[in-house]
Amino acid sequence: MRVIAGKCRSLPLKTVPGMNTRPTTDRTKETLFNMLQPYLPDCRFLDLFAGSGGIGIEALSRGAAFCCFVEQNRQALSCIRENLKFTKLEPQAQVMGAEVLQALERLEGVPAFDCIFMDPPYRKELEKKVLQRLKTASYVGDETLIVVEASLDTDFSYLEELGYQCIKEKKYKTNGHFFLRRVKGEK
Repeated sequence: MRVIAGKCRSLPLKTVPGMNTRPTTDRTKETLFNMLQPYLPDCRFLDLFAGSGGIGIEALSRGAAFCCFVEQNRQALSCIRENLKFTKLEPQAQVMGAEVLQALERLEGVPAFDCIFMDPPYRKELEKKVLQRLKTASYVGDETLIVVEASLDTDFSYLEELGYQCIKEKKYKTNGHFFLRRVKGEK
């Protein structure tokens, strides 16, 4: 795994051995960031279920001002910290070692994030639990873009009921990226 573009372009990143995390392939990451590029300059980025940190590091490399990484796996946390040190992006990052819903509670009161990315374990409905929590979070504004990486069979029929709209989706062979926004005025 490597950084695709930006100031850290081509730098290799460490990953967690085994199958506990699913690093996003270079091709999928490149497609994702081509769609995210207009949102990245000077943005505040939140990387949930961060794994080895590849998505948040890519965002920082491409111009994000700050990234908060949330991960509970200790090996993955070690990878994130090593990757941030190696890429010299530590000053722009915060790493939270916690279960995602607990971390989201602790983030209350921080400035709004411009982009929130989540890649939860598939088929456990964790994206729904996170979206329920984000619905009332102080750090999610009307313009905050939420990107969910999920398997293609993930049910998103509840989005409108929760106050979200899907503004774009990109499907791959087995998974996809779903771009969401809170409906203005919903909280």
